[in-house]
Amino acid sequence: MLSDVLAGVGLVLAAGASAAAILLPPGRPRALLMVAAMALFPVLILGDQWHTAQIVDLRHDEGRIVALLAVAAAVIAALAYAFRRWPILMPLAIIFAIPFRVPLEAGGDTANLLVPLYLVIAAAVVATLLRDWSEPPPGHAPRPLAWLLAAVVVLYALQALYSDDFSKGLQNVCFFFVPFTIAYRLLREVVWDGRLLKWALVVIGVEASAFVLIGSVEYLTQSLFWNDQIIRSNEFHTYFRVNSVFWDPNVYGRYLALVTTIAAAAMLWARTRETFWLLTGLIAVLWIGLVPTFSQSSFLALLAGLAVLAAIRWSPKWTLAAVGAGLVGAILVVLFVGGSGKLTWDRFNVDLSGRGSLVSGGADLFAEKPVQGYGSGSFQAAYRDHRENEDAPVTVSHTEPVTVAAEQGLVGLVAYFALIFVALGTLGRGLWGPRPPDLAARAAVLAAFVALLVHTLAYAGFFEDPITWVLLAVGASLAHAVAGDDPVIRRPA
Repeated sequence: MLSDVLAGVGLVLAAGASAAAILLPPGRPRALLMVAAMALFPVLILGDQWHTAQIVDLRHDEGRIVALLAVAAAVIAALAYAFRRWPILMPLAIIFAIPFRVPLEAGGDTANLLVPLYLVIAAAVVATLLRDWSEPPPGHAPRPLAWLLAAVVVLYALQALYSDDFSKGLQNVCFFFVPFTIAYRLLREVVWDGRLLKWALVVIGVEASAFVLIGSVEYLTQSLFWNDQIIRSNEFHTYFRVNSVFWDPNVYGRYLALVTTIAAAAMLWARTRETFWLLTGLIAVLWIGLVPTFSQSSFLALLAGLAVLAAIRWSPKWTLAAVGAGLVGAILVVLFVGGSGKLTWDRFNVDLSGRGSLVSGGADLFAEKPVQGYGSGSFQAAYRDHRENEDAPVTVSHTEPVTVAAEQGLVGLVAYFALIFVALGTLGRGLWGPRPPDLAARAAVLAAFVALLVHTLAYAGFFEDPITWVLLAVGASLAHAVAGDDPVIRRPA
């Protein structure tokens, strides 16, 4: 069909424009590509969902359409003016908007979309366009990390063209890859000096504390604000899980684990006693919030982040030994809890809420199409077809490498692991020799990134989490600034 061809062309153009924005220096061409990518994103989504009930209802309500467009335009204009007037607000606004999602219907499912973040990114693009049109700042040659990110974005879009679920692949590109790529470019050229880093810590600390307060109210009242699935699940468990403003307790737990890791880094390298105790109090509050999530993946991610900090702060050798001993202890606990001493596949699968079947199913899918995979966004559809069970209780992979392998095959796996390898090398650059002046910030970014990686091994969502792109942008900016091979692009005022 012509509409499918146009959707495919538009998808590749949007991904290509956002990828080019990573690689091009500041100037009119790059600014126009950013605008084009952000403009194509809603157009493609509307085209994909044109015949869904919600869009049909919206199409017949012109007044509502006008009102929504007017509100969005006003918000973008106001934010763009603020970012031009006070550039420091742009990175802080992006960080502030990350946790907030708005539930909307998309593709027959409820999608919790990052609408506030999209508006902030759009406003930042407008502000960048106004700046670069007249006086673009000096640029620099793209680094290997930038090239790999651009390649990953384009590859994902191309592999969506033959996906078993093209609509899902298109949504992933538009909702995640395109706007987050633009956000990476915007944050990468910011100078992350001490003042901005302190304000960023204040923003996430205050935000996370507020979320803990909301989660504590949920726990004390034994009632959630949303997510009927978790509400029903709590009725059948002896424990009560909270999700605060997040849809999923595991996503809430991930956020708290990452903020705790960053706060711990700031505490370990605190220069004053007052700062040390203030951060200690913040960590205690975050821990109070993390416990009732009962998110095992989040606890594991936090431990991984803290291990990285311990290795940087004290000794990599002893930290590695402690981690190894901890892993052995954990395996023994799993083997002998309940006194059985046996770890069968069925028991393992039940303990992991069916994730064992997802891993084995994903491996089977990879074996069937090892080179190209089933296409971007196809895991759910391909897994159901493979199991020949439309009512499979869990059909979204909770292990990122398995998702990549099944959907994108060896081609995607090579790009995925290459990106992780280069990202770890970039973020860890210079941390193991003479101590750089911004050691605390760089250690925090590296530790948080490792924690995020570990969490995605149990709960996926690597590319779909804006925190991934923010950490990569901040870490790359700090690493190259310390090395002295990055010119000053823009200093927040």
